[in-house]
Amino acid sequence: GVKASENAAFDTAKVYFKAGHDVLGSTGWEGDYSTMLDLCSDGANACFLTGDFVSMNDLIDEVLSKDIDTKEKYRVSDIKVKSFLVAGKITESAIAALDFRRQLGLPAPQKKPASKFTIIREYIRVKKLLKDKTAENIANLPELDDERYEMGQRMNEHLATSVYLVEPTMYPLIIFQSVTTSLKHGLSPTSSPAFARLGLLLCGPFGKPHEGCEMAKAAELILEKPGMRSAASYTAFITQSYCYHWVSPLQNTMAPLLKGYQVGLEIGDTDRACYCLISRGYHLFYIGRGLDSIQNELEASIQVVTQLKQDIARLRIIILLTTAKKLRGIDVEAGDKILDSMLATAASNRDSFLSAAVNSMKLEVFVFYQEWKEAVDLVRKAGNVRQFLTASFLSVRYTFLEALAYVKAAQSASGWKKRQMKKCAHKAMQLIRGWAKNGNVNVVHYLYILDAELAVLHGNNKKAKESFNAAISASSRNGFLQDRALAHELTSAYFKAQGDDYWRNYHIECSRACYQEWGCIGKVEIK
Repeated sequence: GVKASENAAFDTAKVYFKAGHDVLGSTGWEGDYSTMLDLCSDGANACFLTGDFVSMNDLIDEVLSKDIDTKEKYRVSDIKVKSFLVAGKITESAIAALDFRRQLGLPAPQKKPASKFTIIREYIRVKKLLKDKTAENIANLPELDDERYEMGQRMNEHLATSVYLVEPTMYPLIIFQSVTTSLKHGLSPTSSPAFARLGLLLCGPFGKPHEGCEMAKAAELILEKPGMRSAASYTAFITQSYCYHWVSPLQNTMAPLLKGYQVGLEIGDTDRACYCLISRGYHLFYIGRGLDSIQNELEASIQVVTQLKQDIARLRIIILLTTAKKLRGIDVEAGDKILDSMLATAASNRDSFLSAAVNSMKLEVFVFYQEWKEAVDLVRKAGNVRQFLTASFLSVRYTFLEALAYVKAAQSASGWKKRQMKKCAHKAMQLIRGWAKNGNVNVVHYLYILDAELAVLHGNNKKAKESFNAAISASSRNGFLQDRALAHELTSAYFKAQGDDYWRNYHIECSRACYQEWGCIGKVEIK
């Protein structure tokens, strides 16, 4: 069974583990305690990886019912936490991980919102421990040799995923705790994603992308050390989804995410492999890959995650697939019902991340179809979506669409409402300007589009023309096909308002051509 597991033949491994368990029978714990523990623990893992959750739970319960040392219950407790996460039982996963840390005698925060004061206090403590350490200094720290701390680190790894989804203010505390343990007690396979997640925080909420990418580099260097490969898929997911896009072209994440997916399957880390698959799908959408190509890849991805029984991953892919099909003019009404149903489910389950993901994609459709009233209504109702999409490119993209919706709303409003819409637009634009100033090459054309529309609002025709032209050039140069189509369309609307039919027709034809190349059939007929 162990040999089969090492070769990722988990179906075969499950059969061997069950056979061994049946041979020892009900008296196995008294006659051969150690072997029985291994058969149950390794068998539960094989069942988890093959989607046999009934058998998995039976084996987990069998071990947890025994009066044995907490550390010997670690393997099945780890599987239990992961299985909750995969099944979409996020809160249960977090509670189980926190409880096990307490059983180990390790500190565990209460599952409740963390204050800004607490987050900043813990951040300062981590900064003091880091001092001026480079990525190389961090990667050369000694290895962790305390089994109890390693188990606690593994639980924190699961906690980081679960609280990110249900209690995001706790997320920094879990990261700081993991990094602190690595700095004080040594490196383990969990250290690589821990430093990658610290990079996530620095790139996103703390606004220090270059420091964040240094932590991402440290995470990758740790992977090169012997015995650290088990974190390869997870580290790739974090660094490519949350760190490097702040300072490098989004296109550069495609190959590493695909590799992260492949490595995850090889080492049996199927949930993180699926994370890489999801992130790659969304990045393909944002860089302007053809919608037909995206649809084909997503439909294949759904088959994979369904076979692996990754329910959360399947849900995330369906959101993007539904959006791509709506933009292609396929099953539009059915797509609306699917997304609305997901929002209702998210509300009833208090799943803020799911709600944020659905709203971000609904906003894409509203903006591309120039439904500005619906777009503004959505962003005002959705609230602080960025809080639940921390550091991801989804949060960056949402901020641009939010700002554009507010500017367009201000153009058609007057009086107090116009001032309010303009204020909201400026607030979002300020964030984007800060990102561009820190070297984010993926938002340059966003700023040009927003500056152009702001100039239209102020009646500054020279600035509007210059910014529209710059937006078209930048989006074309950087390969954002769908945004070039949008920029041409907005430019055409500007010239139409100016009574300039020549440039209006020129830009509308360019827009049609771009939309057609992208595969957005509904926009090819724009007038």
